Amino acid sequence: MDEHTTDPTVGPPTQGTPTGWLPEQERWEHDTLRRALVHGVRLYNAGEFHESHDCFEDEWYNYGRGNAESMFLHGMVQVAAGAYKHYDFEDDDGMRSLFRTALQYFHGLPGDYYGVDLREIRTVLTNALTEPSELDGWRIRLDGERPEVREVDYEYAELTEHGP
Repeated sequence: MDEHTTDPTVGPPTQGTPTGWLPEQERWEHDTLRRALVHGVRLYNAGEFHESHDCFEDEWYNYGRGNAESMFLHGMVQVAAGAYKHYDFEDDDGMRSLFRTALQYFHGLPGDYYGVDLREIRTVLTNALTEPSELDGWRIRLDGERPEVREVDYEYAELTEHGP
């Protein structure tokens, strides 16, 4: 693990033992990835797609190319951007393009990555390609729950939008 992805303040999963959690060490393989996911997922679930995108994108820059973390985060960037296209611009062709790319990035990744229910995300994105209304009311599951946004999530997104 690289120093830039270490943060001992990031807590454990609230449920299960997802890929990325190191139970014997009681920590995440990449703490900052988990932190970005928690904030980004909660913002996505509140319909704050642009801010969610910023959380995922800022963390994605830590990983370079060709590794699972980079692929996963790049896919999450595409998910948030696709929802943004669909809801804010009524651009379902743009949404479809972004979702197809996200599905490519997610290919081969575990179904429970850092606590995110990637199985469900793949299903929803695939269904939304033919029926965009599949997104209506859908919220991302993290640690078996669909977490609500908190003020700290907006604060985190504010810091990331000025990124590297």
